Amino acid sequence: MAQPLAPLSMVEREVSVMPGKNEAYSSGVSWPAVIGGAFVAASLSLILLTLGTGLGLSSVSPWSNTGASAAAIGAGAIVWLIVTQILASAMGGYLAGRLRTKWTSVHTDEVYFRDTAHGFLVWAVGMVITAGFLASAAISFAGSAQRTPANTSTAQESALDPNAYFVDTLLRPSGPAAQKADVSERGEIARIFAHDLKQGAMPAEDKAYLIQVISARTGLNAADAEKRVTKVFGEAQESTDRVRKAIAHLSLWLFVALLSGAFCASYAGTIGGKQRDHVPV
Repeated sequence: MAQPLAPLSMVEREVSVMPGKNEAYSSGVSWPAVIGGAFVAASLSLILLTLGTGLGLSSVSPWSNTGASAAAIGAGAIVWLIVTQILASAMGGYLAGRLRTKWTSVHTDEVYFRDTAHGFLVWAVGMVITAGFLASAAISFAGSAQRTPANTSTAQESALDPNAYFVDTLLRPSGPAAQKADVSERGEIARIFAHDLKQGAMPAEDKAYLIQVISARTGLNAADAEKRVTKVFGEAQESTDRVRKAIAHLSLWLFVALLSGAFCASYAGTIGGKQRDHVPV
């Protein structure tokens, strides 16, 4: 016959009611160390990006076959972006590991995991800080552009519009007697190009309208105007495809750079944590 269970003592009853009594009072995350390392990582990233911009601009040559080519500059910018992420993230993660509090009565594997998490948190917080700084800089730049005079803003919009060159090509006069296009007409043509490039083809209605406008503004006949519209729209499509491929290529390498930064920050956090625990008291 089974023996009856002995009644629980007061201490055992308290432990069974409150199972979290054996948890430490301090948190597993040293947020001051994480935030400090994140600010260091963000500041170092901005410094290295500024240095890379200066070095890239100094290597550009206005003459052909002299200095770095566009492909070399692009490859150099990608390599510098990866190096920037590795150095800045590793420094921030290492500082977070060295500056964290020392955990007592914690298993070695748990300490290793916490140091890795500290490094990863440094990388994540640093990315948020850097993105916020760049976003604020872009907003201030846009606000200053809106406060410029009308003639200056028109020139800036024409310079920033990717279809401005193709609009100029379409409206290029064939003789001195051709009438000059006004700003509203150029804006309408630019919007037609932007819409048709997004759709991937030019509808017959848009093409007929452009032929009519170009023929009236440049003095070309309908056949020559149609050839110009077809040629310029094809060049615009090729330019758009090149930009799209370049952005996709840059996005892939940006992913590689960010992933490298996250890994280096996590690994550097473990190195700093090990050195922190071995510091003699």
